[in-house]
Amino acid sequence: MSKKKKKKEKVIYYDDNSTIADMSNVTRIGQKNPPPKPEPKPKSPWWEKWHTYWTTMKMMLLPMGVTLLILTLLYLLLMWLGGNFG
Repeated sequence: MSKKKKKKEKVIYYDDNSTIADMSNVTRIGQKNPPPKPEPKPKSPWWEKWHTYWTTMKMMLLPMGVTLLILTLLYLLLMWLGGNFG
């Protein structure tokens, strides 16, 4: 019994001279669709900016306080060990 080798299917690549980043706009046929126009972002009012800032600062108050406490204690410890404390 002789084993016949299966012929490999030849893959055909089409190049439309666009970069890989542009390939999302290529249709199945190979014709490009016009890119959609991005909508301009509405300008947020000052109170939304202030709300975002304050909620972020509230999240960071506890970690910042713990960090400052640890640094202060380390500073006081090093001052005491160095003999320069009071």
